[in-house]
Formats: sequence, structure tokens, C-alpha cells
Amino acid sequence: MEKATSRPPRKDTVLSRRYIEGLIADGKHVIIFEGRVLKVDAFLKFHPGGEKPIKHMVGRDATDEINALHSKEARERMLSFQIGRIQEPWINFLPVIQGGKFRVYTEETCSSEEDLPSQDTSSQEGSLPPSPIFDAIDSKSVTRRKRPSLGTDSSASTPPNEESHPKFGFLDARTRDEIALDTSKYPSLDFSCQENIKQKYRALNQRMLDEGMFDCNYWAYFVECCRYTLFAVLAYTFLRMGWWGTSAFWLGCVWHQLVFTAHDAGHMGITHNFHFDTVIGIIIADFIGGLSLGWWKRSHNVHHIVTNEPEHDPDIQHIPFFGISHRFFNSLRSTYYDREMTFDIPSQFLLKVQHYTYYPIMMLARFNLTRLSWEYLLKGQAPRKGPAWWHVYLEFVGQAFFWYWYGYVVLYKTIPDWSSRLLFLLVSHVIPSPLHVQITLSHFAMSTADLGIHESFPQKMLRTTMDVDCAPWLDFFHGGLQFQAIHHLYPRMPRHNLRQAQKYILRILSRNRDSVRYIHVLRRQQGGHQPTRRRRQTAPHHGRVSKVDCGGGRLFPSSLITACFESSHVTHNACWTCGRVS
Repeated sequence: MEKATSRPPRKDTVLSRRYIEGLIADGKHVIIFEGRVLKVDAFLKFHPGGEKPIKHMVGRDATDEINALHSKEARERMLSFQIGRIQEPWINFLPVIQGGKFRVYTEETCSSEEDLPSQDTSSQEGSLPPSPIFDAIDSKSVTRRKRPSLGTDSSASTPPNEESHPKFGFLDARTRDEIALDTSKYPSLDFSCQENIKQKYRALNQRMLDEGMFDCNYWAYFVECCRYTLFAVLAYTFLRMGWWGTSAFWLGCVWHQLVFTAHDAGHMGITHNFHFDTVIGIIIADFIGGLSLGWWKRSHNVHHIVTNEPEHDPDIQHIPFFGISHRFFNSLRSTYYDREMTFDIPSQFLLKVQHYTYYPIMMLARFNLTRLSWEYLLKGQAPRKGPAWWHVYLEFVGQAFFWYWYGYVVLYKTIPDWSSRLLFLLVSHVIPSPLHVQITLSHFAMSTADLGIHESFPQKMLRTTMDVDCAPWLDFFHGGLQFQAIHHLYPRMPRHNLRQAQKYILRILSRNRDSVRYIHVLRRQQGGHQPTRRRRQTAPHHGRVSKVDCGGGRLFPSSLITACFESSHVTHNACWTCGRVS
């Protein structure tokens, strides 16, 4: 038997789908980028963003994800891993990390098999999310794909069947209802429609680039620095005066505001240079804030790839305290933490009252970030190879510096008694808590349904993310997090350009009001209630799940401004999302 790895092809050789499947079956990490086949095993340990984002893209067309999250220089370096080209059109596989299974490639077996399914079959294949419960979805209400016709299942997962236990029958029905709701609101998942979405998104991305939307406004950062300095001076002044609580308040304001710039730096949205922006982020996060930028980047990169997926997105995996999806009641296994999120007795109790504990827990969330930061640093989760190898050592220096000035100089040497020290510690850590509400607001009330591996990147981002409406003068307080939908489409766009980008997008709104929604904007007077309402409606009651609908826009139909827009690049006013022609 000759395995796929025994005959390395040239870079321009067209590789069959069956051959690529064999590579993945042999344990290779193969992704598709702009029609090229990249085998990135040699780079896996060197990837500054960690291994998990790559693993979630194995066997998939990662063109939009790569372009959105990487600089031009990084994308050019990736081409050194090219081993061939794909046969068009490419139909995504379900990655191994999500439960996909692949067949070993042999010359004997493949000579009698079709390498690529027909257009009709492949356009309907593989949208099945990683759970067999989706097989029962009514095909009349939900667009779903047929199972592969090539024999062994190469793109479907086989986790434990949730239907095997009678108590999960209602959960399965709830899952089907949420998928049906999403598929009724968004474009069809067939290949041609999703491909059309991708092309319109890429055209818009290029237009944004040409308009200078990715150029940083350094004057805006000068204003930000003036604000940070003012808050820091106030914190120091009141500390010298002995007003411990007031000083801690202003220090908390400094931390709250600085996190936004650290977020920009983590996305290379300031200088667009990997090392410069990383150093800026480490100075802010580690030296000044006592948190690990590396931990945040490792988690956040995965979040941008698998947004709002209960099994995969660490930003919504908060068992036992919060469960924003009924699927957490089935003890899901986290692919990020590599452990089971057990729905045990403490979880059952805490989730019943999560709509009451939401804000109190948010007030103390910074302590958990400190724990996660040290777990990341001490367990060796940071990159030890590649361009980011030295960042972890700078982070250790930053942590030592932080605990020297904050823990020793301020808390121990300056503040005289333990009660005042505790007051300073609590106030300084509680004041930045609006940040955690801002982060969760944009995702917790949105869909967690898995529509499958063939949903396009832009549609998935818009389906799982919302923007929050606020006055322009409040932009400094939200730090760009109010434009999460725009940010998820263009992660590397500087935050001071996000409002302008939103206006630019709204100027080309489609006149087809019956078209699919593009963006959700939640009115600010109701925004704070949505995460708690979602908590209340997913909280289990007496061992069961509340049957109140928690599916996306139905939570707040009167508070949403929904819109879709057209691309002026396409004649006849073709809709950006579904290709409808007016």
C-alpha cells in the first residue's frame, strides 16, 4: 500500500480531493488558501496564534479567515508551505478536531472512486454539524446536505449520540428549532449561494482597503494617551492624599481604557507590525495591568475562528457559572480546554440563577483573568518556537514588574492597613467590570446554532455577532467593542475607523428590504438586559430547560435595526449576501 505521504507533489500540481483526504488521514494538517493546498505541519509549533486555529481549518477553505487575521507579509510566508492546488470547486471537510473522519489514500482503492462529488451532491454535503441529532431536521424547513456518496464518512463527526439518553430529547428538539430559525433568516447554505457571499465580502474588503480604512489614525491614539495619562495622574494624586478608594477608582478606569488598546495591539491594528504591536500590548497588559497578552491572543484567535460554537469557542465556555446554550446541559467536551464541561450538581444550581448572578460575577471577572493568565504562563502554553518565542519571557518580566509596583509599592508599602488594602484591591478590580459586560453583550444574546462547515466566514460572523448602538461621544468608553460585527468582519481594522466603516457600509444598504439581514444594532437603552434575559431563558428549571425562545433576534424584535446592503461593484445591484438582483 502506498500512502499519500510517499509521493510529494510539486507546488503547481492539481491534487484530487481524495488525495488531500488521505493526507489528513495520515495526520497531516492541510488547509486551503486561495486555491492552494498548504501543508502546515512544520509551522504548527511556530504559529504565533497557537495550534487550535489551524486545527479548526484542516480540510477547509481558510481563505477568508487567513486574509482577515493575517498581514500581507504573513500571508506571503505561508506560500512556502504550498504542496499543490485544489480541484475546483472545493467542498469543505469537517476538521478532525471537530470530529471529522478521513480515509487513508491508496492507489488501489482510489483508482475506482470519484475524486470529487458531483456539484449537486457536494453542494449539499457536509453542512451537518458535529452531532448526529441534525440528521432528524426536516428537510422542508432546513437546507441541509446529503451524506457523502463515497462510502466511508470523511467529513462527518461521530460524538456520543445525544438522542441515546431520553432526557436529551427536548434538547435535540430545541437544537433543531434554533437551526430552523437561523436557516429561515439567513441565505441558503448551498455552495453557490455561500460562494456568492464570499465574493461580495472579498470585493468589499478590497474597497475598504482602497478607501484607507485599515490605516491607523495616530492622532486618535494621542487623544487616548492623554486620557490614560489624566486617569493615571488622578489615581496617583489621590493615592498620595490617602484617598484609597478614589485612587483605586481611577486606577480601574486606567485599566478599563487600556484594555482596548491592548486589544488593538493584539490584532496588529496599531503599527501593523507583529513585534511592535505585541510589545505595545505586553506593556499595557502585563506591565501595567497584570494580565497576559499571550493568553488573550491564544484564546481570542480561536474565538474569531469558531465564534459562538459551544464546543469550540472559549469565550462562551463558562460552565458552571453561565450557560448561554441549552447544549451545555449535555456535558459538552471543550476542544479548546481539552476537557469535558461537566453539567454536574454545582452547574445545575448555578445555571438556575445565572440571570441573577450575571452582574455580580462580571464584577469579579478580572480575578479570573489573572488566574487564566498565570495558568497560560506557568503551564507552558505560550509559543516556544517561531517569531513569538521570546514574548513569553517579556511577559514574565512584565508580571514581575506589575506585582512589584502594584502589589509591593502600592498595596503593601503605601497603604497602611489590611482593610484599606482590601478596599483598594476590590475597587480597582471591580471598576473595569463594564468591559466584561461589553464583551459578552455582543455575543451572548446571539445565535449559538451550528449551521455546518460550509457556512461562509462573513455570514457566520454576522449571525453570531451584533453591534451596539451608542452616541459617538461615548466611543471612548466602549473602545470599539460596540462595533463587534464590523470588527469580526475586519479584525485588523483600527478601532477608530470602525464607525466610519459602518457608515460606509450603511451608505450602500440594499434597497431590497426583504433580503437577508446584514447587521444587528441593539438600542443602548435595552442592550444591558439582553445577556441577563438570555441567562434567564436558558436557565434550567427543575432539571429541565426553559422553553422560552432564545433564538437570536426573537429575543428583542423591537430593538433591532436590521439591514442588508448591496455592492456597487456588481451590476444590477446584486445583494452582497445572497446575490439577489433588483
